[in-house]
Amino acid sequence: MQTSQHRGFTLIELVVVITILGILAGFAIPKFIALDTTARVATVNGLAGSVRGAAALARGLSMATSNTASVTMEGATVNLLNSYPDATATGIAAAMNTSGAGDFTFTAGATAAGTATWTKVGAPTPANCSVSYTPPASAGASPTIPTPTTTGC
Repeated sequence: MQTSQHRGFTLIELVVVITILGILAGFAIPKFIALDTTARVATVNGLAGSVRGAAALARGLSMATSNTASVTMEGATVNLLNSYPDATATGIAAAMNTSGAGDFTFTAGATAAGTATWTKVGAPTPANCSVSYTPPASAGASPTIPTPTTTGC
């Protein structure tokens, strides 16, 4: 006597598996969508720390060399204003060693004493996903690097 063996899944088993996958996807997709915003916020916060570090390094080099007009950092001349990098492409951008390409768009200050801004490329609202830098207004003061704007990331 031969017995027949049936292999495969029943329709009910397939429906249950598809339902479970649908429920998991309903919870997982929103988590993955939020990851890109979290990554942009982390990138902007990291850039703010880099701006602070570059300004402090330029200040330290200025003090070490007794040069308050400009210093050389990694082969690039960095223009200073009150012993800190100014807000131009040859100031803080040179200290940051940024070329304007990549994850951020650099906008120099209208003057050396103006405000330089980096905006995140690809952010939903780039103007609200940014870091700004204003050199000190007087000797002995510190530059202004406010908390990064991350509401548009």
